[in-house]
Amino acid sequence: MQPGAAHSSSIALMTADVPARRRRERRPPRSTGPSLTPLPRLENPWPPLEVLTTEQVERILLAAFRVLEEAGLEIRSAAACEIYAKAGALVDADSNTVRLGRDIVEAQLARVPGQFVLHARNQARHLHVGGNVVNFGPVTGAPNIRDQEGGRRYGNLEAFRNILKLTHTLGVLHWQGGIVVEPVDSPVATRHLLMYQAHIECADTVWAARGIGGVQASDAIAMSAIEHGCSIDDLAARPTLMTVTNVNSPRRVDEEILDNILTMARHGQCIVITPFTLMGAMAPVTLAGALVQQTAEALGVVTLCQLVRPGTPCVLGGFTSNVDMRTGSPAFGTPEYVHAVLASAQVGRRLRLPVRTSAVNASPTVDAQSTYETGFSLQAAILSHSHLINHAAGWLEGGLSASLEKIIVDAELLRHWAEILKSVSFSDDDLAVEAIKGTPAGGHFFGAAHTLARYESAFYRPLLSDWSSFENWRDAGARTATDRATGLWKKLLGEYVAPPLDPAVKEAIADYVARRTREIESGSAM
Repeated sequence: MQPGAAHSSSIALMTADVPARRRRERRPPRSTGPSLTPLPRLENPWPPLEVLTTEQVERILLAAFRVLEEAGLEIRSAAACEIYAKAGALVDADSNTVRLGRDIVEAQLARVPGQFVLHARNQARHLHVGGNVVNFGPVTGAPNIRDQEGGRRYGNLEAFRNILKLTHTLGVLHWQGGIVVEPVDSPVATRHLLMYQAHIECADTVWAARGIGGVQASDAIAMSAIEHGCSIDDLAARPTLMTVTNVNSPRRVDEEILDNILTMARHGQCIVITPFTLMGAMAPVTLAGALVQQTAEALGVVTLCQLVRPGTPCVLGGFTSNVDMRTGSPAFGTPEYVHAVLASAQVGRRLRLPVRTSAVNASPTVDAQSTYETGFSLQAAILSHSHLINHAAGWLEGGLSASLEKIIVDAELLRHWAEILKSVSFSDDDLAVEAIKGTPAGGHFFGAAHTLARYESAFYRPLLSDWSSFENWRDAGARTATDRATGLWKKLLGEYVAPPLDPAVKEAIADYVARRTREIESGSAM
Protein backbone atom coordinates (compact mmCIF):
# COMPACT_ATOMS: atom_id res chain seq x y z
CA MET A 1 0.00 0.00 0.00
CA GLN A 2 1.24 3.48 -0.87
CA PRO A 3 1.97 5.77 2.11
CA GLY A 4 -0.73 8.23 1.00
CA ALA A 5 -3.28 5.44 0.75
CA ALA A 6 -2.37 4.20 4.21
CA HIS A 7 -2.82 7.71 5.59
CA SER A 8 -6.25 8.01 3.96
CA SER A 9 -7.26 4.58 5.24
CA SER A 10 -6.27 5.42 8.80
CA ILE A 11 -8.43 8.55 8.70
CA ALA A 12 -11.33 6.54 7.32
CA LEU A 13 -10.97 3.98 10.14
CA MET A 14 -10.87 6.71 12.77
CA THR A 15 -14.07 8.32 11.49
CA ALA A 16 -15.86 5.03 10.92
CA ASP A 17 -16.30 4.32 14.63
CA VAL A 18 -17.89 7.71 15.39
CA PRO A 19 -21.51 6.93 16.22
CA ALA A 20 -23.95 8.48 13.80
CA ARG A 21 -25.82 10.11 16.64
CA ARG A 22 -22.66 11.89 17.81
CA ARG A 23 -21.85 12.99 14.25
CA ARG A 24 -25.27 14.64 14.06
CA GLU A 25 -24.95 16.42 17.38
CA ARG A 26 -24.52 20.21 17.34
CA ARG A 27 -23.81 20.28 13.61
CA PRO A 28 -23.82 23.87 12.32
CA PRO A 29 -25.21 24.74 8.87
CA ARG A 30 -23.09 23.10 6.20
CA SER A 31 -20.67 25.38 4.37
CA THR A 32 -21.18 25.54 0.61
CA GLY A 33 -17.53 26.27 -0.17
CA PRO A 34 -14.90 28.98 0.03
CA SER A 35 -16.11 32.43 1.04
CA LEU A 36 -16.32 35.22 -1.53
CA THR A 37 -17.42 37.76 1.06
CA PRO A 38 -15.49 40.99 0.41
CA LEU A 39 -12.44 41.32 2.61
CA PRO A 40 -12.99 43.65 5.54
CA ARG A 41 -10.67 46.47 6.45
CA LEU A 42 -7.45 44.70 7.40
CA GLU A 43 -5.13 45.86 10.15
CA ASN A 44 -1.61 44.64 10.74
CA PRO A 45 -1.36 43.50 14.40
CA TRP A 46 2.43 43.17 14.50
CA PRO A 47 5.31 45.65 14.74
CA PRO A 48 6.76 46.52 11.32
CA LEU A 49 9.76 44.55 10.11
CA GLU A 50 12.71 46.92 9.69
CA VAL A 51 15.99 46.41 7.86
CA LEU A 52 17.58 49.81 8.43
CA THR A 53 18.90 51.34 11.62
CA THR A 54 17.68 54.76 12.72
CA GLU A 55 21.03 56.20 11.65
CA GLN A 56 20.74 54.66 8.17
CA VAL A 57 17.27 56.15 7.67
CA GLU A 58 18.59 59.59 8.63
CA ARG A 59 21.52 59.25 6.24
CA ILE A 60 19.10 58.43 3.41
CA LEU A 61 17.08 61.53 4.20
CA LEU A 62 20.14 63.77 4.46
CA ALA A 63 21.38 62.49 1.12
CA ALA A 64 17.94 62.94 -0.47
CA PHE A 65 17.77 66.55 0.72
CA ARG A 66 21.25 67.11 -0.77
CA VAL A 67 20.07 65.73 -4.12
CA LEU A 68 17.08 68.07 -4.13
CA GLU A 69 19.17 71.10 -3.18
CA GLU A 70 22.31 70.46 -5.22
CA ALA A 71 21.08 68.56 -8.30
CA GLY A 72 17.33 69.19 -8.25
CA LEU A 73 14.62 67.77 -10.48
CA GLU A 74 13.89 68.49 -14.13
CA ILE A 75 10.32 69.80 -14.04
CA ARG A 76 8.93 69.98 -17.58
CA SER A 77 6.01 72.26 -16.81
CA ALA A 78 6.10 76.05 -16.78
CA ALA A 79 3.11 76.13 -14.43
CA ALA A 80 4.80 73.81 -11.94
CA CYS A 81 8.08 75.71 -12.15
CA GLU A 82 6.25 78.92 -11.35
CA ILE A 83 4.68 77.35 -8.27
CA TYR A 84 8.07 76.15 -7.06
CA ALA A 85 9.64 79.54 -7.70
CA LYS A 86 6.98 81.39 -5.71
CA ALA A 87 7.81 79.12 -2.74
CA GLY A 88 11.49 80.10 -2.88
CA ALA A 89 12.93 77.26 -4.96
CA LEU A 90 15.78 77.97 -7.38
CA VAL A 91 14.44 77.51 -10.90
CA ASP A 92 16.67 77.42 -13.96
CA ALA A 93 14.32 78.29 -16.81
CA ASP A 94 16.74 77.08 -19.50
CA SER A 95 17.08 73.54 -18.15
CA ASN A 96 13.76 73.37 -16.21
CA THR A 97 15.81 72.38 -13.17
CA VAL A 98 14.17 73.05 -9.81
CA ARG A 99 16.37 73.01 -6.70
CA LEU A 100 14.61 72.78 -3.36
CA GLY A 101 16.02 73.66 0.03
CA ARG A 102 15.34 71.34 2.93
CA ASP A 103 13.40 74.07 4.71
CA ILE A 104 10.90 74.30 1.83
CA VAL A 105 10.39 70.54 1.66
CA GLU A 106 9.99 70.03 5.39
CA ALA A 107 7.52 72.89 5.67
CA GLN A 108 5.31 71.24 3.05
CA LEU A 109 5.71 67.73 4.50
CA ALA A 110 4.17 69.02 7.72
CA ARG A 111 0.94 69.65 5.77
CA VAL A 112 0.50 66.08 4.46
CA PRO A 113 -2.15 64.06 6.32
CA GLY A 114 -0.68 60.91 7.88
CA GLN A 115 -4.05 59.17 7.59
CA PHE A 116 -7.05 59.83 5.37
CA VAL A 117 -10.12 58.20 3.84
CA LEU A 118 -11.07 57.91 0.17
CA HIS A 119 -14.81 57.50 -0.17
CA ALA A 120 -16.37 54.71 -2.21
CA ARG A 121 -19.89 54.63 -3.65
CA ASN A 122 -20.47 51.63 -1.38
CA GLN A 123 -20.08 53.23 2.04
CA ALA A 124 -19.01 49.91 3.54
CA ARG A 125 -15.99 49.94 1.22
CA HIS A 126 -14.35 53.29 1.97
CA LEU A 127 -10.56 53.13 1.58
CA HIS A 128 -8.74 53.94 4.82
CA VAL A 129 -5.10 54.87 4.22
CA GLY A 130 -2.52 55.10 6.99
CA GLY A 131 -1.98 53.73 10.47
CA ASN A 132 -1.85 49.94 10.53
CA VAL A 133 -4.38 49.42 7.73
CA VAL A 134 -3.37 47.14 4.83
CA ASN A 135 -5.08 47.60 1.44
CA PHE A 136 -4.83 45.43 -1.68
CA GLY A 137 -5.17 46.75 -5.24
CA PRO A 138 -5.03 45.06 -8.67
CA VAL A 139 -2.64 44.94 -11.60
CA THR A 140 -2.44 48.24 -13.47
CA GLY A 141 -0.80 49.49 -16.63
CA ALA A 142 -0.49 46.20 -18.52
CA PRO A 143 -0.70 46.45 -22.33
CA ASN A 144 -1.60 42.77 -22.72
CA ILE A 145 -4.33 40.48 -21.41
CA ARG A 146 -3.75 36.74 -21.23
CA ASP A 147 -5.37 33.52 -20.14
CA GLN A 148 -4.88 29.85 -20.98
CA GLU A 149 -7.73 29.77 -23.47
CA GLY A 150 -7.25 33.05 -25.34
CA GLY A 151 -3.47 33.28 -25.08
CA ARG A 152 -1.53 36.53 -24.94
CA ARG A 153 -3.05 39.46 -26.81
CA TYR A 154 -3.45 43.21 -26.62
CA GLY A 155 -5.93 44.41 -24.03
CA ASN A 156 -9.35 45.66 -25.05
CA LEU A 157 -12.36 47.17 -23.32
CA GLU A 158 -14.01 43.77 -22.83
CA ALA A 159 -10.88 42.51 -21.03
CA PHE A 160 -10.80 45.69 -18.96
CA ARG A 161 -14.37 45.18 -17.82
CA ASN A 162 -13.83 41.47 -17.24
CA ILE A 163 -10.97 42.17 -14.83
CA LEU A 164 -13.19 44.56 -12.88
CA LYS A 165 -16.01 42.03 -12.82
CA LEU A 166 -13.74 39.19 -11.73
CA THR A 167 -12.02 41.10 -8.93
CA HIS A 168 -15.38 42.48 -7.74
CA THR A 169 -16.78 38.94 -7.55
CA LEU A 170 -13.69 37.62 -5.77
CA GLY A 171 -13.97 40.35 -3.14
CA VAL A 172 -10.23 40.46 -2.41
CA LEU A 173 -9.41 44.08 -3.30
CA HIS A 174 -9.87 47.26 -1.33
CA TRP A 175 -9.75 49.49 -4.41
CA GLN A 176 -10.38 48.79 -8.10
CA GLY A 177 -7.16 50.17 -9.49
CA GLY A 178 -6.92 52.36 -12.56
CA ILE A 179 -5.78 51.07 -15.93
CA VAL A 180 -6.08 47.37 -15.10
CA VAL A 181 -5.26 46.59 -18.72
CA GLU A 182 -4.87 49.01 -21.63
CA PRO A 183 -7.98 48.85 -23.89
CA VAL A 184 -6.15 49.43 -27.15
CA ASP A 185 -9.31 48.92 -29.21
CA SER A 186 -10.59 52.30 -27.96
CA PRO A 187 -9.34 55.65 -29.36
CA VAL A 188 -6.47 57.00 -27.28
CA ALA A 189 -7.94 60.47 -26.81
CA THR A 190 -11.26 59.21 -25.38
CA ARG A 191 -10.16 55.87 -23.97
CA HIS A 192 -10.08 57.15 -20.40
CA LEU A 193 -13.79 57.99 -20.52
CA LEU A 194 -14.73 54.40 -21.31
CA MET A 195 -12.44 53.10 -18.59
CA TYR A 196 -13.91 55.40 -15.95
CA GLN A 197 -17.41 54.42 -17.07
CA ALA A 198 -16.45 50.75 -16.65
CA HIS A 199 -15.13 51.42 -13.14
CA ILE A 200 -18.39 53.04 -12.12
CA GLU A 201 -20.62 50.37 -13.67
CA CYS A 202 -18.67 47.18 -12.86
CA ALA A 203 -17.71 47.73 -9.21
CA ASP A 204 -18.43 50.04 -6.27
CA THR A 205 -15.12 50.67 -4.51
CA VAL A 206 -12.58 53.49 -4.92
CA TRP A 207 -11.01 53.71 -8.37
CA ALA A 208 -8.04 55.56 -9.81
CA ALA A 209 -7.73 58.13 -12.57
CA ARG A 210 -5.21 57.62 -15.33
CA GLY A 211 -1.89 58.97 -14.07
CA ILE A 212 -1.05 60.98 -17.20
CA GLY A 213 -2.75 64.09 -18.54
CA GLY A 214 -4.70 66.99 -17.10
CA VAL A 215 -7.74 66.27 -19.26
CA GLN A 216 -7.80 62.69 -18.03
CA ALA A 217 -7.67 63.89 -14.42
CA SER A 218 -10.39 66.51 -14.96
CA ASP A 219 -12.73 63.96 -16.54
CA ALA A 220 -12.14 61.53 -13.68
CA ILE A 221 -13.04 64.23 -11.16
CA ALA A 222 -16.19 65.22 -13.06
CA MET A 223 -17.34 61.61 -13.46
CA SER A 224 -16.63 60.80 -9.82
CA ALA A 225 -18.76 63.78 -8.79
CA ILE A 226 -21.63 62.41 -10.90
CA GLU A 227 -21.15 58.95 -9.39
CA HIS A 228 -21.30 60.34 -5.86
CA GLY A 229 -24.09 62.81 -6.50
CA CYS A 230 -22.12 65.87 -5.46
CA SER A 231 -20.40 68.90 -6.93
CA ILE A 232 -16.78 68.90 -8.02
CA ASP A 233 -16.02 71.34 -5.22
CA ASP A 234 -17.51 68.90 -2.68
CA LEU A 235 -14.94 66.26 -3.62
CA ALA A 236 -12.10 68.23 -2.05
CA ALA A 237 -13.67 67.86 1.40
CA ARG A 238 -14.65 64.27 0.73
CA PRO A 239 -12.04 62.82 -1.66
CA THR A 240 -13.00 59.82 -3.76
CA LEU A 241 -10.14 59.35 -6.24
CA MET A 242 -6.48 58.54 -6.42
CA THR A 243 -3.97 58.79 -9.19
CA VAL A 244 -0.91 56.56 -9.21
CA THR A 245 1.72 58.46 -11.16
CA ASN A 246 5.41 58.01 -11.80
CA VAL A 247 8.57 60.05 -11.98
CA ASN A 248 10.56 59.60 -15.19
CA SER A 249 13.57 58.50 -13.18
CA PRO A 250 16.24 59.69 -12.89
CA ARG A 251 15.06 63.13 -11.70
CA ARG A 252 12.67 64.09 -14.49
CA VAL A 253 8.93 64.70 -14.37
CA ASP A 254 7.22 65.11 -17.75
CA GLU A 255 4.64 67.77 -18.53
CA GLU A 256 1.70 65.37 -18.98
CA ILE A 257 2.39 63.76 -15.61
CA LEU A 258 2.67 67.18 -13.97
CA ASP A 259 -0.60 68.32 -15.58
CA ASN A 260 -2.26 65.28 -14.02
CA ILE A 261 -0.70 65.92 -10.61
CA LEU A 262 -1.60 69.62 -10.61
CA THR A 263 -5.22 68.92 -11.56
CA MET A 264 -5.68 66.25 -8.91
CA ALA A 265 -3.98 68.38 -6.25
CA ARG A 266 -6.12 71.45 -7.01
CA HIS A 267 -9.18 69.32 -6.28
CA GLY A 268 -7.75 67.67 -3.16
CA GLN A 269 -7.65 64.13 -4.55
CA CYS A 270 -5.07 61.52 -3.53
CA ILE A 271 -1.76 61.45 -5.40
CA VAL A 272 0.48 58.39 -5.15
CA ILE A 273 3.97 59.43 -6.29
CA THR A 274 6.04 56.47 -7.42
CA PRO A 275 9.57 56.99 -8.79
CA PHE A 276 10.57 54.24 -11.24
CA THR A 277 13.94 53.49 -9.69
CA LEU A 278 15.34 50.24 -11.07
CA MET A 279 18.80 49.71 -9.57
CA GLY A 280 21.54 49.77 -12.18
CA ALA A 281 19.24 51.22 -14.85
CA MET A 282 17.28 54.33 -13.76
CA ALA A 283 18.87 54.51 -10.30
CA PRO A 284 22.23 53.72 -8.69
CA VAL A 285 23.09 50.03 -8.55
CA THR A 286 23.23 50.09 -4.75
CA LEU A 287 20.13 49.83 -2.59
CA ALA A 288 21.16 52.82 -0.47
CA GLY A 289 21.70 54.99 -3.55
CA ALA A 290 18.41 53.94 -5.13
CA LEU A 291 16.55 54.74 -1.91
CA VAL A 292 18.15 58.19 -1.82
CA GLN A 293 17.03 58.92 -5.36
CA GLN A 294 13.54 57.45 -4.80
CA THR A 295 13.07 59.55 -1.68
CA ALA A 296 14.33 62.76 -3.31
CA GLU A 297 12.11 62.37 -6.36
CA ALA A 298 9.01 61.56 -4.32
CA LEU A 299 9.55 64.40 -1.85
CA GLY A 300 9.99 66.89 -4.67
CA VAL A 301 6.54 66.00 -6.02
CA VAL A 302 4.90 65.81 -2.59
CA THR A 303 6.17 69.35 -2.02
CA LEU A 304 4.53 70.51 -5.24
CA CYS A 305 1.19 68.94 -4.24
CA GLN A 306 1.17 70.77 -0.92
CA LEU A 307 2.14 74.06 -2.53
CA VAL A 308 -0.87 73.70 -4.82
CA ARG A 309 -3.31 72.73 -2.06
CA PRO A 310 -2.15 72.26 1.54
CA GLY A 311 -3.46 69.03 3.02
CA THR A 312 -3.73 67.19 -0.30
CA PRO A 313 -3.55 63.46 0.52
CA CYS A 314 -0.24 62.09 -0.77
CA VAL A 315 1.35 58.65 -0.65
CA LEU A 316 5.06 57.88 -0.90
CA GLY A 317 5.37 55.25 -3.62
CA GLY A 318 8.17 52.70 -3.61
CA PHE A 319 8.98 50.65 -6.71
CA THR A 320 12.73 50.18 -6.31
CA SER A 321 13.99 46.85 -7.58
CA ASN A 322 16.94 45.43 -9.47
CA VAL A 323 17.50 44.42 -13.08
CA ASP A 324 19.10 41.42 -14.69
CA MET A 325 22.53 42.91 -15.39
CA ARG A 326 23.00 40.51 -18.30
CA THR A 327 19.89 41.67 -20.19
CA GLY A 328 18.62 44.82 -18.49
CA SER A 329 15.26 43.18 -17.83
CA PRO A 330 13.49 44.24 -14.60
CA ALA A 331 13.41 41.70 -11.80
CA PHE A 332 10.83 41.58 -9.01
CA GLY A 333 10.26 39.52 -5.88
CA THR A 334 14.02 39.34 -5.42
CA PRO A 335 15.95 39.73 -2.14
CA GLU A 336 16.87 43.24 -3.30
CA TYR A 337 13.22 44.05 -3.92
CA VAL A 338 12.25 42.78 -0.47
CA HIS A 339 14.91 44.96 1.15
CA ALA A 340 13.72 47.97 -0.88
CA VAL A 341 10.09 47.47 0.19
CA LEU A 342 10.98 47.17 3.87
CA ALA A 343 13.32 50.17 3.72
CA SER A 344 10.86 52.34 1.76
CA ALA A 345 8.22 51.82 4.43
CA GLN A 346 10.74 52.79 7.12
CA VAL A 347 11.49 56.03 5.30
CA GLY A 348 7.76 56.69 4.98
CA ARG A 349 7.22 56.18 8.71
CA ARG A 350 10.06 58.55 9.51
CA LEU A 351 8.43 61.18 7.29
CA ARG A 352 4.92 60.38 8.58
CA LEU A 353 3.75 59.63 5.04
CA PRO A 354 1.53 56.74 3.97
CA VAL A 355 3.41 54.25 1.77
CA ARG A 356 2.58 52.34 -1.41
CA THR A 357 4.48 49.22 -2.49
CA SER A 358 3.60 46.29 -4.76
CA ALA A 359 3.18 42.51 -4.97
CA VAL A 360 5.00 41.81 -8.23
CA ASN A 361 6.90 39.22 -10.23
CA ALA A 362 8.83 38.95 -13.49
CA SER A 363 7.76 35.47 -14.58
CA PRO A 364 6.75 34.96 -18.23
CA THR A 365 3.81 32.75 -17.20
CA VAL A 366 1.62 31.65 -14.29
CA ASP A 367 3.90 29.13 -12.63
CA ALA A 368 5.93 28.50 -9.51
CA GLN A 369 8.20 31.46 -10.27
CA SER A 370 5.31 33.92 -10.58
CA THR A 371 3.89 32.63 -7.31
CA TYR A 372 7.04 32.63 -5.19
CA GLU A 373 8.18 36.03 -6.49
CA THR A 374 4.73 37.48 -5.78
CA GLY A 375 4.73 35.70 -2.42
CA PHE A 376 8.03 37.28 -1.38
CA SER A 377 6.87 40.71 -2.59
CA LEU A 378 3.52 40.46 -0.83
CA GLN A 379 5.03 39.25 2.42
CA ALA A 380 7.51 42.12 2.43
CA ALA A 381 4.77 44.64 1.70
CA ILE A 382 2.58 43.40 4.53
CA LEU A 383 5.36 43.03 7.09
CA SER A 384 6.68 46.48 6.18
CA HIS A 385 3.30 48.04 7.08
CA SER A 386 2.77 49.36 3.58
CA HIS A 387 -0.66 50.95 3.31
CA LEU A 388 -1.42 50.49 -0.39
CA ILE A 389 -0.19 47.26 -1.98
CA ASN A 390 -0.56 47.68 -5.72
CA HIS A 391 -0.48 44.97 -8.42
CA ALA A 392 -1.64 42.42 -5.83
CA ALA A 393 -3.91 40.57 -8.27
CA GLY A 394 -3.09 39.66 -11.87
CA TRP A 395 0.37 41.14 -12.49
CA LEU A 396 2.57 39.04 -14.79
CA GLU A 397 5.71 39.44 -16.96
CA GLY A 398 7.00 42.39 -14.95
CA GLY A 399 3.79 44.26 -15.74
CA LEU A 400 3.55 43.53 -19.46
CA SER A 401 0.47 41.33 -18.99
CA ALA A 402 -2.60 41.09 -16.84
CA SER A 403 -3.52 37.44 -16.38
CA LEU A 404 -6.93 36.05 -15.42
CA GLU A 405 -5.38 32.88 -13.99
CA LYS A 406 -2.93 34.98 -11.99
CA ILE A 407 -5.83 36.97 -10.54
CA ILE A 408 -7.22 33.70 -9.15
CA VAL A 409 -3.85 32.53 -7.79
CA ASP A 410 -3.28 35.94 -6.20
CA ALA A 411 -6.77 35.96 -4.72
CA GLU A 412 -5.79 32.80 -2.86
CA LEU A 413 -2.66 34.50 -1.54
CA LEU A 414 -4.64 37.57 -0.45
CA ARG A 415 -7.32 35.57 1.34
CA HIS A 416 -4.60 33.55 3.08
CA TRP A 417 -3.05 36.77 4.33
CA ALA A 418 -6.41 38.15 5.42
CA GLU A 419 -6.79 35.05 7.61
CA ILE A 420 -3.22 35.28 8.90
CA LEU A 421 -3.77 38.88 9.97
CA LYS A 422 -6.74 37.93 12.12
CA SER A 423 -6.21 37.65 15.84
CA VAL A 424 -6.09 34.11 17.22
CA SER A 425 -9.10 33.10 19.33
CA PHE A 426 -7.97 32.05 22.80
CA SER A 427 -10.97 31.55 25.07
CA ASP A 428 -11.17 28.89 27.79
CA ASP A 429 -13.21 26.78 25.39
CA ASP A 430 -10.49 27.15 22.74
CA LEU A 431 -7.98 25.64 25.15
CA ALA A 432 -10.06 22.44 24.91
CA VAL A 433 -8.99 20.91 28.22
CA GLU A 434 -12.26 18.98 28.58
CA ALA A 435 -12.00 17.69 25.01
CA ILE A 436 -8.44 16.50 25.66
CA LYS A 437 -9.51 14.79 28.89
CA GLY A 438 -12.47 13.17 27.17
CA THR A 439 -10.48 11.65 24.32
CA PRO A 440 -8.73 8.34 25.09
CA ALA A 441 -4.96 8.15 24.79
CA GLY A 442 -4.13 7.07 21.26
CA GLY A 443 -7.66 8.00 20.10
CA HIS A 444 -8.82 10.79 17.81
CA PHE A 445 -10.84 13.98 17.94
CA PHE A 446 -13.00 13.53 14.84
CA GLY A 447 -16.02 12.53 16.89
CA ALA A 448 -15.42 14.79 19.88
CA ALA A 449 -18.24 17.23 20.62
CA HIS A 450 -15.63 20.00 20.60
CA THR A 451 -14.76 19.11 16.98
CA LEU A 452 -18.32 18.53 15.80
CA ALA A 453 -19.36 21.97 17.00
CA ARG A 454 -16.64 23.63 14.92
CA TYR A 455 -15.52 21.45 12.03
CA GLU A 456 -17.45 23.28 9.31
CA SER A 457 -15.83 26.62 10.10
CA ALA A 458 -12.69 25.70 12.05
CA PHE A 459 -10.26 26.23 9.18
CA TYR A 460 -9.81 28.45 6.17
CA ARG A 461 -11.48 27.05 3.05
CA PRO A 462 -9.20 27.71 0.04
CA LEU A 463 -10.44 28.91 -3.32
CA LEU A 464 -7.91 27.05 -5.42
CA SER A 465 -6.00 24.43 -3.44
CA ASP A 466 -6.54 20.74 -4.14
CA TRP A 467 -5.94 18.54 -1.10
CA SER A 468 -6.84 15.27 -2.82
CA SER A 469 -4.67 12.19 -2.60
CA PHE A 470 -2.40 11.69 -5.58
CA GLU A 471 -4.60 8.91 -6.92
CA ASN A 472 -7.78 10.97 -6.73
CA TRP A 473 -6.03 14.00 -8.26
CA ARG A 474 -4.65 11.87 -11.10
CA ASP A 475 -8.00 10.20 -11.78
CA ALA A 476 -9.77 13.57 -11.84
CA GLY A 477 -7.56 14.77 -14.69
CA ALA A 478 -4.29 15.77 -12.96
CA ARG A 479 -5.19 19.47 -13.20
CA THR A 480 -2.60 21.94 -11.95
CA ALA A 481 -3.46 25.01 -9.91
CA THR A 482 -3.23 27.07 -13.10
CA ASP A 483 -5.65 24.72 -14.85
CA ARG A 484 -8.07 24.97 -11.95
CA ALA A 485 -7.71 28.76 -11.99
CA THR A 486 -8.95 28.80 -15.60
CA GLY A 487 -12.11 26.96 -14.63
CA LEU A 488 -12.63 29.21 -11.63
CA TRP A 489 -12.34 32.57 -13.42
CA LYS A 490 -14.74 31.35 -16.10
CA LYS A 491 -17.23 30.23 -13.46
CA LEU A 492 -16.98 33.48 -11.50
CA LEU A 493 -17.37 35.69 -14.55
CA GLY A 494 -20.50 33.69 -15.38
CA GLU A 495 -21.83 34.35 -11.87
CA TYR A 496 -20.97 38.08 -11.81
CA VAL A 497 -23.69 40.37 -10.48
CA ALA A 498 -23.23 44.11 -11.01
CA PRO A 499 -23.29 46.21 -7.84
CA PRO A 500 -26.20 48.60 -7.27
CA LEU A 501 -26.03 51.78 -9.34
CA ASP A 502 -28.76 54.39 -9.50
CA PRO A 503 -30.17 54.28 -13.08
CA ALA A 504 -30.12 58.08 -13.16
CA VAL A 505 -26.40 58.08 -12.31
CA LYS A 506 -25.71 55.45 -14.96
CA GLU A 507 -27.55 57.54 -17.54
CA ALA A 508 -25.77 60.72 -16.48
CA ILE A 509 -22.39 58.98 -16.80
CA ALA A 510 -23.29 57.73 -20.29
CA ASP A 511 -24.39 61.23 -21.30
CA TYR A 512 -21.16 62.73 -19.97
CA VAL A 513 -19.06 60.16 -21.88
CA ALA A 514 -20.98 60.86 -25.10
CA ARG A 515 -20.68 64.64 -24.72
CA ARG A 516 -17.00 64.63 -23.84
CA THR A 517 -16.26 62.21 -26.68
CA ARG A 518 -17.81 64.66 -29.14
CA GLU A 519 -15.90 67.57 -27.63
CA ILE A 520 -12.55 65.79 -27.67
CA GLU A 521 -13.02 64.49 -31.20
CA SER A 522 -13.94 67.99 -32.39
CA GLY A 523 -10.89 69.50 -30.69
CA SER A 524 -12.74 71.36 -27.94
CA ALA A 525 -11.42 69.37 -24.98
CA MET A 526 -11.47 71.11 -21.61
